[in-house]
Amino acid sequence: MSDKPTALVVSAHAADFVWRAAGAIALHAAKGYDVTIVCLSFGERGESAKLWKTKGMTLERVKAARREEAENAAKVLGAAALECFDLGDYPLNLDPAATDRLVDMFRRVQPRFVLTHSLSDPYNTDHPAAAHCTLNARMVAQAWGHKPGEKVLGAPQVYLFEPHQTEQCGWKPDTLLDISEVWDQKRAAIECMAGQEHLWDYYTNVAENRGNQFQRNSGGQSGGRAARQAEAFQSVFPRTVDAL
Repeated sequence: MSDKPTALVVSAHAADFVWRAAGAIALHAAKGYDVTIVCLSFGERGESAKLWKTKGMTLERVKAARREEAENAAKVLGAAALECFDLGDYPLNLDPAATDRLVDMFRRVQPRFVLTHSLSDPYNTDHPAAAHCTLNARMVAQAWGHKPGEKVLGAPQVYLFEPHQTEQCGWKPDTLLDISEVWDQKRAAIECMAGQEHLWDYYTNVAENRGNQFQRNSGGQSGGRAARQAEAFQSVFPRTVDAL
């Protein structure tokens, strides 16, 4: 475990962490955090349509291409580590062994906070499956009776990052993060995802819209702080404060 503050990002597919949390990753890496990214799958079957249109493409070649994209994006963002579980997608193969691997990751990283998917997504059930696996792993990692003698996990906040169609996923953001200073890194990471180029401008627009909302919710026209780009998250657990 690093002596630095740490964070853990659990992504169902190889590109999810880029669209939804690249700004948070780059921002916290710049603040001295060791950010570990876990990709449960490469999105090789369901989220690599552009690659599959290449004549003679194979599953292993698609997986290799998506791994390279994810590694390049993680490097651009300054992530400390990228772990690829290669569990398969559409659907994710989240058996008990997969949960145990994630429990081990929680205990090794000891994250101060966790980023993962929304708890509902009728368009892509891999996403909530990843979120529920993450919460299960967090719970088990806190259990003193699981592998006694290991350091147990504390109680890191879990933030659910933005799904593709929020209104269909029961997702309601309560946290807006200004990522303006690291936007160029996020855009560069986005452009690493050659297999899903159709989403580049979509998530650029999402970031700009959230930046507008950041200013409105930080005081509006009377003292609000401008943000060109932002990311939105929904916290799972109560946040403890000494003042509002």
